Amino acid sequence: MSIDPRVALQSLTAALEEHLTAASARRGDGDPTVEAAFFAVADAFEVYDDSLYEAYGEVTPLEVIDEDGDEDEEDVDDEEDLEILQDQE
Repeated sequence: MSIDPRVALQSLTAALEEHLTAASARRGDGDPTVEAAFFAVADAFEVYDDSLYEAYGEVTPLEVIDEDGDEDEEDVDDEEDLEILQDQE
């Protein structure tokens, strides 16, 4: 069962608004309301991106950051390229 991309976009927009509200009322580091809103945005984005692809064969230029601390090979390559450029200066 696929979700209409417009419905998924509305859910993503609502999640972003909730995140803004939670962030602006943050009660310190590790605020559970902010954390929950963060994950809600990530989940809503993935649903939107998937529904966009299913409906139109398109994706967004965005990606959800993995909080494991593991870097993608692409990120490592970018950092290595930056170091090379800095060394050349």
